[in-house]
Amino acid sequence: MPPIKAIVFGAGVRGTLYANFALEYPDDLKIVGVAEPDTQRREAFAQQHGLDAKQCFTTWEDLLNAGKHADAVINATMDRMHYASTIAALEAGYDVLLEKPMTPILSENVSLIQTAEAQGRLLQVCHVLRYTPFFRTLRRIIDEGTLGRIISLDHRENLAYWHMAHSFVRGNWRNSDLSSPMILTKCCHDFDILQWLLRRKVLHLNSFGSLTHFTSENAPHPDVPLRCTDGCPVAETCKYDAQRFYGTDNPGWPHEVVTPIATREARLETLRTSPYGRCVYHCDNNVVDHQTVNLQYEDDITATLIMNGQGHEESRSIRIDGTNATLTGKFRDPYKINIYHHHTGKKETVPVEFIERSGHGGGDTGLMRGFVNALRGIPDDSLTTARESLESHLLAFAAEEARLKHTVIDMTAYRHHVEGLYR
Repeated sequence: MPPIKAIVFGAGVRGTLYANFALEYPDDLKIVGVAEPDTQRREAFAQQHGLDAKQCFTTWEDLLNAGKHADAVINATMDRMHYASTIAALEAGYDVLLEKPMTPILSENVSLIQTAEAQGRLLQVCHVLRYTPFFRTLRRIIDEGTLGRIISLDHRENLAYWHMAHSFVRGNWRNSDLSSPMILTKCCHDFDILQWLLRRKVLHLNSFGSLTHFTSENAPHPDVPLRCTDGCPVAETCKYDAQRFYGTDNPGWPHEVVTPIATREARLETLRTSPYGRCVYHCDNNVVDHQTVNLQYEDDITATLIMNGQGHEESRSIRIDGTNATLTGKFRDPYKINIYHHHTGKKETVPVEFIERSGHGGGDTGLMRGFVNALRGIPDDSLTTARESLESHLLAFAAEEARLKHTVIDMTAYRHHVEGLYR
């Protein structure tokens, strides 16, 4: 069976990572084109995948206008470019793997699904957590009935303080007017995985959160400059000092986001003009740095989803209380799942496979494998079609509305409203 041919919109971190599947599994996927406005990234991507000049384009429009030469599109453009680029790809006859979130505009999410279904194309969203050995193990444990009837669940997205500063204060997802609300950008993953684990719909939700720390009023000194490169008086004691954090020869994310040139000198020079050189207390960020969502599911299951931007480490953690046992898990190397059996009092440790070379705890490779298999007509139960992904996005939009209006959202009525509004 020949490899699936794909073109890539956006050769940034995510686009490059997904495309790397073709380098590791050339019999399954072949990259035959790229659209990327950044010259350095475009040329590096082309060299990596053996593309000539005729296969490289500055914009996704130019790539589509060059004719159809592939089976699928891997769309890793910025959030607010997702809609137009995906609609055009679907209408051009491509199946699409789309980075999450689908789009920060509620109506556009519905339109994407309608277009994919009308065109008879696969539109799969990159909810990679479904493909991780960790969450697949959790799903198996729940389905086997080990925990008994599920009563409550607590799920935390523990965002490390430096990741919060990198992506959501200085970075591309700092401002909801330019990208998406934090709860959609970061936690549509989490809404999706809770729905996948519990196999039940949310009936009601409310939410609380704010931008509390990363504001000018919290600057640690009155003479803190706008940029870390301009002689900050508290640089030595500030954990967010950009020169110390990015000024390294280390390869890979997040340092490569500043510049793909992996030298300390190049990065320090770039910080003088890059958004990543700004003081975290003097940015144009407006997304929350912490948020809690309370959820009532069918069958009287209650759950909390907490996004915290001041964590000491990057991880997700979960606790599930059932009538027979309690489960605690940590999605972070080393991955841990423990089951505490109520009747015997025994603790059971469940082993979790660790896939070292794949990001998101094995999820990135699993996602690409699932996409290729779906295109070959053999989808698995982790397939995240846009129709399924709509639910996680609706929950995120509803949570943001609940936070801003200080109200409880009836999700049954909310779904009917959205369906009627955009039918």
